[in-house]
Amino acid sequence: MSEVKISAEPRTEFGKGGARRTRRAGKVPAVLYGHGEKPKHIALPAREFAAAIRKGGANQLFAIEVSDGTQVLALPKAIQRDPIKDTFEHVDLLLVRRGEKVTVEVPVQLTGEAAKDTLIVHDHDTLSVTADATKVPDHLEASIEGAEPGTTITAADVELPAGVELATDDTTAVASVTAAPTAEQLEATLPEVEEAAEEAEVEVGEETAEGAEGAPAAEGEEAPAEAKTEA
Repeated sequence: MSEVKISAEPRTEFGKGGARRTRRAGKVPAVLYGHGEKPKHIALPAREFAAAIRKGGANQLFAIEVSDGTQVLALPKAIQRDPIKDTFEHVDLLLVRRGEKVTVEVPVQLTGEAAKDTLIVHDHDTLSVTADATKVPDHLEASIEGAEPGTTITAADVELPAGVELATDDTTAVASVTAAPTAEQLEATLPEVEEAAEEAEVEVGEETAEGAEGAPAAEGEEAPAEAKTEA
């Protein structure tokens, strides 16, 4: 993976308020740490950072040039996103050196097609590997070509680029191949699903009715008087 050059500015405002102002200015609050150095708070250009992550993935190597003259290499260690806006809230960046070995989580992609009438269950989407900091792969691949039901793809089956070593137990399951249910099996389970849904609706209705009966009168309203039976 090639490194991406990106500029940065020292950040002097901290806390939630400072972070909000940084984001409003079109930048991402970040912190550089590692190698026994004192953490350095910086702000990265949001658009450039987002474009680099989209292209290179979460393990994109950055060559960061800070406006105070600092020049470092760093890998994202933790990225916080806004789940609604899908923007970057904060980034922790780990300082690295050329030739240094790092251990990171790398996504695993399945290639090929399993046997007919099968389902693929993804057990682990990433695997931990050790690699040169400047040569971390953006993804790993494992073949499921022709895999029959009952087949388990493990970490040992994943193709590793030269210089990359598996840090995860090689027996770790990456994906499992199971037989797809037949039409008859689906039809047989349909009544059970419908019955369970009906029972759930009945329970919800009963709970709602009980809540309404026992609900206190609203503020400013009188509770209903009990009915009197005439003699």
